[in-house]
Amino acid sequence: MNRSAPAPDKTARTPGRPTADAAPQRERLLDAAVNAFAHTGIHASSLRGIAQQAGVTPALVNYYFGNKPCLVEAMVEERLLPLIQGVAARLQQAGDSPRELVSQFVRGMSEMVTRHPWIPPLWVREILCEGGALRDLLTTRVAPLIPLLLAQRFAAAQARGDLNPALDPRLLVVSLIGLTMLPHAAAPLWRGIFANPQIGDEALICHTLALLEQGMEA
Repeated sequence: MNRSAPAPDKTARTPGRPTADAAPQRERLLDAAVNAFAHTGIHASSLRGIAQQAGVTPALVNYYFGNKPCLVEAMVEERLLPLIQGVAARLQQAGDSPRELVSQFVRGMSEMVTRHPWIPPLWVREILCEGGALRDLLTTRVAPLIPLLLAQRFAAAQARGDLNPALDPRLLVVSLIGLTMLPHAAAPLWRGIFANPQIGDEALICHTLALLEQGMEA
């Protein structure tokens, strides 16, 4: 009597496909890409180098992301934009007081870059610098979330008489971004200049808020 052939094992892995730890592998690749893009630059970073840093083969980079532009897009969509959206949500929940808006922005941005120190160098290298690969991201994706929202809220406060009429609401946003992002990007420099690497993040937040709210008055 002929025996029927055994049913195929549905759990068997197709040759060449990742093993069961596929999700951790993909996350490690994104971590390595974020680090490389921030400190080496998007154009200068190679897929081979990113794979080596993640401890996987270059073939897995192609498997998960296809090519470098797709890897950059995944980094933006999965790592960078969710953090910016978190700060934007914090601002949307804030009241109409300019001081509260400023406080929420400064604290939100400071907490974000403290937890994710790759953001300031990536911001400077790929958004602020001429030729940065993410410059269009600022105008198309980030601007509606935070800069335009804040400028509108500040303009409304100014119309109510709650904000210094000598200020330009748009330039106030520019000043806020500069006072929160650049100090973190340049922290190794100024902490070395003043020989005080122990100036903490909370001290920087308090200084920034005092400067914005009270200026240089005694």
